[in-house]
Amino acid sequence: MSEHHGPGVRQDNALTTRVNQPNREEGVVRAGEHPVEEERPEDWGWHGRSGKWAQIAGWLTVLSMLAYTWGNHEGRMEDLWLFGIAAGLVVMLLWDLRRKRTAWRP
Repeated sequence: MSEHHGPGVRQDNALTTRVNQPNREEGVVRAGEHPVEEERPEDWGWHGRSGKWAQIAGWLTVLSMLAYTWGNHEGRMEDLWLFGIAAGLVVMLLWDLRRKRTAWRP
């Protein structure tokens, strides 16, 4: 009889133990370690701010979108979309600047 190590097959290893975690699925823990009780998103880098580089990239995007209005196209319908999207980006960038200035600081 050969061993099958596919998904759903329970494998026991001397170096790991299986633990039941409340409100979570079963976990595998290395021998001598304890399971993680709770991980915060901030520990993984989520909810982080990209700082001044996001603002710089945003303003460069606005400038590049406005640069698309010069060209050899005759129909100006696409210009309305370019101006509209650029205006939306400007509003979001200004809102972000204001939010940073008035944010609570630790």
